[in-house]
This record gives sequence, C-alpha cells and structure tokens, in this order.
Amino acid sequence: MPELPEVQHAADSLGVQIVGARIACVERLDWPRMVETPSPDEFIRLLAGRRVHGWGRRAKWILLDLDSGWTLALHLRMSGSLTVHPADAEPDKHTHLVIRLEDGRRIFFHDTRKFGRARLLDAAGLAALDAAHGDEPLSEAFTIERLANLLRNRKRAIKPLLLDQSVIAGIGNIYADEALWRARIHPLRPAADLNADEVAALHESIRMVLQQALANGGSTLRDYRNSYGARGTNQDHFNAYDREGQPCSRCGATIVKTVVAQRGTHYCPECQTIP
Repeated sequence: MPELPEVQHAADSLGVQIVGARIACVERLDWPRMVETPSPDEFIRLLAGRRVHGWGRRAKWILLDLDSGWTLALHLRMSGSLTVHPADAEPDKHTHLVIRLEDGRRIFFHDTRKFGRARLLDAAGLAALDAAHGDEPLSEAFTIERLANLLRNRKRAIKPLLLDQSVIAGIGNIYADEALWRARIHPLRPAADLNADEVAALHESIRMVLQQALANGGSTLRDYRNSYGARGTNQDHFNAYDREGQPCSRCGATIVKTVVAQRGTHYCPECQTIP
C-alpha cells in the first residue's frame, strides 16, 4: 500500500499537472463502490464544472482543493494509481474512474484490486477526515516530546501502534519496519516500555526513513507509480523490509520475517532484541 512518501509524490505529481484546470465530467465510474461519499450519482453531478485550485495530502489521502468549498479525497489503497493522459488515451479494464478535464485531458484512477476509494467532501467532511487521523510525522509539531506522549501508558506493541493511523498518520508496513530497524527496536516491544533514548532514536528514525523515501521518489514494489507513471527507487535502499534471509547491513545477522498484528514484519534478531 502506498504510504506517506508515495502518496505525497502522487499528490504533487498530479496536482502540478491539473491545478487551474476545470473538470468537465466523470467519464467513467464502473465500480461505484469506490465512492464512499456522497452517492455515486451525486459524486458525478457535483464534480462536473469544478475547478482545481490546489492539492495536498492528509495521512494516506490525496486531497484536491476544488471551488465552491469541495475537496476531492482519493485513497490509492493497495494497488491504485492516478495518472494524467491526453484526450485520445484509452483506459484499460482496471481503470475504474476516468475524469475528463475541459482541455480534453483525462485523469485515470487505475486499480487492479478495486480497493481504492474516493470521497467528495464539504468543509465538515474534510474536518472529519482530518480528525480521524493522528499526527503528521514530518510536521514541526511532531517532536520527540510529542512522540513520548503518544507512547506513554500504551501497552500495545510498537509495530501495530506505528501502523495505527489515528495515532501517527501515513506510516505503513514498509516504513514501520525500516524505522524500527534504524532505531534498533524490536517490533513487539510494548510502546510504553521504550526509554527516553529509544523514543528519541525512534523519532529520528521515523523522520529519516520518510525523508529518504521522499528523496528517492517513494518505493515501488509492484503497482505504485506517480502521476507521470514513474516508479520510485527507494526499494533499492531497504535495510529490513522485504529482505528476509539476507544479511543485516549493520551486523551481518540474517533478517527474519514474522507476523505482527497480521502484517508481515521484517527485523534483525541481533540488532533488535527484546530486553
């Protein structure tokens, strides 16, 4: 699933291409269940004629700021991608949403697994989406002290806590594994048991792995592409994730894979121990 770096790149590469453009119509919506709110018919009706004023990201949602107070929120989930195409481009069978712009260009929401979602939100809906998500880990407000407060008195294991979007927004399986490896913290450590030095190391590691991924265009394992159709290269720099059976680049021990909170989890058994 695309995480914060991939969603940021998808939002930026889409937004810069379509800002100022006006939506002519929704040309295809062959999987109505992808629209969470409002109804598919209202979604189609209300999008027509809207102009794109700006773009952004909240957690793993791409946000397109439209006129008349509306925001188009798009979630790529496991296999989604958003790309901009000329007027004569033909969508394939996995392109379930096609938005035509007045200049003829078309936005394709391609999603092989049909997990992607779309919402058209008014101000109240946007506020509710914001409130449902936790701290943005690259924001100035996300300090070491703030992370310590988020972990305090929580007995959950640190890995599933990092994945909880209501606590910290935008981190998924890849960057949780990478951050914990960098911080030398076992994924099953209870969050409340981390000492001050470990919290500081985890804070630095979270920000470092996300910033590295942003610099590398995100991670492409299978489906992820930005809105120009380009792959990311951050997968070439993993230290833990997807490296089962390979030597740890820090100590040489073999990276192992286990399951934590129903998610495949990679870690070094020598560098990341449970006291």
